[in-house]
Amino acid sequence: MQQPSMRAIGFALLLASIGLAASGIGARSAASAQQDSAQQAPNAGNYVLGPNDRVRVKVYGEPDIAGEYEVDSTGQISVPLAGHVMASGLTTKQLERSIASTLAKGIVRDPRVNVEVALYRPYYILGEVKKSGEYPYRLGLTVLDAVASAGGFTYRANENKVFLRRSGGTAEEVHSLDSPVPVFPGDNIRIPERYF
Repeated sequence: MQQPSMRAIGFALLLASIGLAASGIGARSAASAQQDSAQQAPNAGNYVLGPNDRVRVKVYGEPDIAGEYEVDSTGQISVPLAGHVMASGLTTKQLERSIASTLAKGIVRDPRVNVEVALYRPYYILGEVKKSGEYPYRLGLTVLDAVASAGGFTYRANENKVFLRRSGGTAEEVHSLDSPVPVFPGDNIRIPERYF
């Protein structure tokens, strides 16, 4: 039996290390893509409702039920004939099914329900902006858009970074303003002071 040469062993090790490196790059790319998608602002289809959101409900053939309802602090909306329905933590499609299921229990025959977001919960901005406070959210909002809504940076503002606490979170994240930073409904944005 012929022993493999040192050159053959070295070549095999080189190929194995290239394969491992490539699989590591692929894993990093997948993790990076996953993180990027988590950082994208919500769209109307994947948005998860929470307190202070307003939804527009329509039930075909039932004009008395149609209207706008605010998600209260307990996460529920109060819909005529359906009563209190949990909305917090659901998408609009899931809420449609929940309302339809409740109405179908002998109240409305074959209910066809449509739910859409009428008004997103606000976001908050403070720190080194000219007009800090509460502002209405819109899809596609970034931190720089939020700063513009608040009258722009003050002369003391650090225009390179932002502190962001996501809705429901307890810790602030630090983000660089070199690239767009998406804002979600209910977020708290803090623009820090620069130090000379």
